[in-house]
Amino acid sequence: MLRNLDPVLSADLLWVLAAMGHGDDLALVDANHPAETIARATTSGRLVRLPGLTMARAARAILSVLPIDDFEPEPVRRMLVVGDPAAIPDVQAQVQAELDRANEKPMPLVGIDRFAFYEAAKSAFAVVQVGDPRPYGCFLLRKGVIAGPPG
Repeated sequence: MLRNLDPVLSADLLWVLAAMGHGDDLALVDANHPAETIARATTSGRLVRLPGLTMARAARAILSVLPIDDFEPEPVRRMLVVGDPAAIPDVQAQVQAELDRANEKPMPLVGIDRFAFYEAAKSAFAVVQVGDPRPYGCFLLRKGVIAGPPG
């Protein structure tokens, strides 16, 4: 265990988050997602598994250390519900609440079509698969920067 780090942040997950650069996407996906296949196409080729967690719990841990890109108009995206694009499933509402809390302001999740999500996820840096079995728990988080003086 490390001080001041959420225990959900495993060594593999921390490596992925630290290795990402500004503008890289992280695909955060549910247990139903074809994560192994998609992960092989990503920049890192890595799949990090977080079994036994809800999507909100995983998002809270990740957002505790991952800055979200505030230069982009749509830095966080969600998979749209097929046949009902206006629907916001509970899993998405819960992640929205974690996102808003972490950023201390509303940051809307922009919806993208299921197959467009799969293609975008292939261009991500890595995939993190959570054990949450609820459908449409699929998100893309674009990494921002932490600016400050050197050293």
